[in-house]
Amino acid sequence: MGHSGNLQLKVVNGDAGYVLEDVPHLTDYIPDLPTYPNPLQFNAAYSVVKQYFVNVDDSVSQKIVVHKDSPRGTHFRRAGPRQKVYFVSDEVHACIVTCGGLCPGLNTVIREIVCGLYHMYGVSKILGIDGGYRGFYSKNTINLTPKVVNDIHKRGGTILGTSRGGHDTSKIVDSIQDRGINQVYIIGGDGTQKGAAVIYEEIRQRGLKVAVAGIPKTIDNDIPVIDKSFGFDTAVEEAQRAINAAHVEAESIENGIGVVKLMGRYCGFIAMYATLGSRDVDCCLIPESPFYLEGEGGLYEFIEKRLKENGHMVIVIAEGAGQDLLAESLQSMNQQDASGNKLLQDFGLWISHKIKDHFARLHKMAINLKYIDPTYMIRAIPSNASDNVYCTLLAQSAVHGAMAGYTGFTAGPVNGRHAYIPFNRINERQNQVVITDRMWARVLSSTNQPSFLSANELAKFKREKPSCPVVG
Repeated sequence: MGHSGNLQLKVVNGDAGYVLEDVPHLTDYIPDLPTYPNPLQFNAAYSVVKQYFVNVDDSVSQKIVVHKDSPRGTHFRRAGPRQKVYFVSDEVHACIVTCGGLCPGLNTVIREIVCGLYHMYGVSKILGIDGGYRGFYSKNTINLTPKVVNDIHKRGGTILGTSRGGHDTSKIVDSIQDRGINQVYIIGGDGTQKGAAVIYEEIRQRGLKVAVAGIPKTIDNDIPVIDKSFGFDTAVEEAQRAINAAHVEAESIENGIGVVKLMGRYCGFIAMYATLGSRDVDCCLIPESPFYLEGEGGLYEFIEKRLKENGHMVIVIAEGAGQDLLAESLQSMNQQDASGNKLLQDFGLWISHKIKDHFARLHKMAINLKYIDPTYMIRAIPSNASDNVYCTLLAQSAVHGAMAGYTGFTAGPVNGRHAYIPFNRINERQNQVVITDRMWARVLSSTNQPSFLSANELAKFKREKPSCPVVG
């Protein structure tokens, strides 16, 4: 795939420590591009809007909690329609591609990009690329119109199909050039956005008037900078159905244990928020928080204690939790999927067997354990109302940005305001739960579980700089 290390950064410095991490613009490498009045000012839907356009200097602050002596800090360019656009509507030939795993809301984003281009800007030539990145050069395309996409938000998955890998940058840009495409909308997670950055670089090197806009997608909510990713609210809501089923099973029988595995390869946001939302969970295990099984203060001891207290319990596990405890399965620990993600062992199934074996071996108590893995049910459902609204804002922000000539950016909310974020900031790291943060403390308080951290581990985590902003 290559890498995006050569991405040219645009940084604007102002007074009092103000820093704007700007996104590229077509005029950065194509001088003297003509501009045109934004057709939104003639759009009936916007006739009652007091302010059509975003001010050219508007920016969104990455850090919202500051002290009186704090510098003004890092900002991103605010998303929204501009007074001037760099494309004539009749000349726009857009395409949309979805990559990576499924996520609630994909079809809503597709629908709103199509409807936004058509209804707001009068764009009628919109292609859907079939089958992810490799679809640019090996698959058929789909002509997308508002009629075609009218009801797709009611379905799960993506009508365009998806795949992992298949990224041949030169072939992709050749296809974009050969088809006369001048706006590319790429929906996908961190690997997909890295690919989008490389595509942008190739387009820039060729001097093509093609805007590349990313829409960040990950059900795990592990994309940095943005407040949250689409599909996350739906995933948490659906996860609670599985937790409720586990709770019903567990409390209906003596010493019942319900184990629920939720998505979260490297981070435990779904498990954490589903636990807080449910209130029926006795123990939440996530990749960011180490734990151990045997001995004083271990998981087995806590399970025994909770069963003696309540007669049942529910354990929620993020899929990436406890991988270090599976050292005996090292033969597959270093394998990767087509997107470069590490293939994980099924820790939920493994720990379920270990819990059964532990209590059977000690003859302390007979337990009845039920294991529930709703992973693919969760990611295949349509998005809920909250995510549908969010997907609409994401899609329209991306459309406004591309029409205004911005390129090489990802659209997303920062502190509640939608902004254009450079690809390098999206790709620089993965967002994770900070276990020394108050939100994780709320989970421990809700479940009344131990942290499972030794004194040395706790001291180490407190010394480390948080990898994401502290949440109130």
